[in-house]
Amino acid sequence: MPLSKPAPRTHIHTRRIECHGFQREDGLWDIEGRIVDTKAYTFTNHDRGHIAAGEALHDMVLRVTVDDDLVIQAVEAVTDSAPFHICAEVTPNFQRLVGLTIGAGFTGQVRQRLGRGEGCTHLVDLLKPLAATAYQTLHFRREEKRRAANTGERPRILDTCYALRSDGPIVAREWPEFHTKPE
Repeated sequence: MPLSKPAPRTHIHTRRIECHGFQREDGLWDIEGRIVDTKAYTFTNHDRGHIAAGEALHDMVLRVTVDDDLVIQAVEAVTDSAPFHICAEVTPNFQRLVGLTIGAGFTGQVRQRLGRGEGCTHLVDLLKPLAATAYQTLHFRREEKRRAANTGERPRILDTCYALRSDGPIVAREWPEFHTKPE
């Protein structure tokens, strides 16, 4: 179902975020994300001069390499376009993410390592959809391993949303051993 018809309006800004997950031949996983901000109007910028309508104000890319446990093995950050010349100077700081595990507490760990003047707001913002992409990319592999191990471990995905609530029909069908009766 599409959104309702909007009130009369003028387009001002577009932010595009696109993420991709790749399985590597060496057994690791590359998760790549790109953020691009454009304006629908031309404006001047102190560092870059003239920025035309549709030209990228921000164009930044992250590649995070993870293992099967979502532990970050490598990071590459690139700033192709930014409003200030010095923005690209912060990209080496993203190496501080190596060793972190994408999962519970990830966002807090990122803030500790790249908070305030140590990171880039846009690249840090890109880490959230990038983390979700990593999870989606590895989900079936991790679920196969969990089922094969037959440890009886409760899948972490349960109770993360309405569809996957423990007392719902999806859990009853897919993970009957973890289904609970509705109260």
